Amino acid sequence: MPQQPFPINDIRSTSRRLVRELGFMGGDFAGTDLPPSAVHALIEIEACPDITARDLGKLLRLEKSSVSRMLRKLVLSGDVREETDGGDSRIKRLRLTGQGQEQVSAIHGFANRQVSGALTQLTSADADTILQGLRLYADALGDRTDTVAPSMEILEGYRPGIIARITQMHALYYARTSGFGQRFESVVAEGLAAFCNRLESPKNEIWVAMRGQEIIGSVAIDGEDLGADIAHLRWFIVDDGVRGGGVGRRLLETALAFVDEKGFAETHLWTFNGLLAARHLYEAHGFKCVEEHPGSQWGSEVLEQRFVRSRPE
Repeated sequence: MPQQPFPINDIRSTSRRLVRELGFMGGDFAGTDLPPSAVHALIEIEACPDITARDLGKLLRLEKSSVSRMLRKLVLSGDVREETDGGDSRIKRLRLTGQGQEQVSAIHGFANRQVSGALTQLTSADADTILQGLRLYADALGDRTDTVAPSMEILEGYRPGIIARITQMHALYYARTSGFGQRFESVVAEGLAAFCNRLESPKNEIWVAMRGQEIIGSVAIDGEDLGADIAHLRWFIVDDGVRGGGVGRRLLETALAFVDEKGFAETHLWTFNGLLAARHLYEAHGFKCVEEHPGSQWGSEVLEQRFVRSRPE
């Protein structure tokens, strides 16, 4: 089961690219000649009429002096007007003028076209993934303690979509890391489908890690294909987006608890050399590498390894 640390450098690189693609680095932003902070201010004033300058500053995370300068320019340009609060003359409420409303309407039109144009190149599932990912990442960056991400749980047994999803995780990961192609994907799908037809046996079981309605990891114990008293640990994978977060450890511990409960003498698994985090996880749970040899059956040569764990005394 491949495990790696969080892809911090890749996330930072992609974030910088996103900032550039959205026009934050200069030139026209959102189809206007306004700076990004002013564009955001107009949108938030539209969304919350009568917002105060103080609250707007908190929302945009700008200092008081920066908010004052920006609002002064927006008032002078005729996009925003300030109105004295009826109960406290020290408080200024912000509203869009007619010109400001037209400006915001144009901004929305530009942004909608920009997003729609990007999404036409993707599937609806991709769009949902982007939305969920952006929400989670923005909340995490903001340290939102009031935001609860979907909890992860380990569920036992077959459920609709399990064969396709587990196959997809394997195919995508090993295509990227090892150059495996159609042959590997077909073998994973065929073997997993055949195994699911044998789940009625008390020696066999499969588990998935679920986050909300999404499968983000899997592991299985096949108690029949290697002979009597040997458990075969198979289809151990964690989705790229959660790798390194402890999901793999929980899956492995769940599977090994099943092995020990059933009284198997040994547990075997096959993997590939180079997956160092996975190897450390296996060895931490009592596995030892007992065999390795080069193989190219999947399209590119790798060093295949067999690990064995004996029943605890």
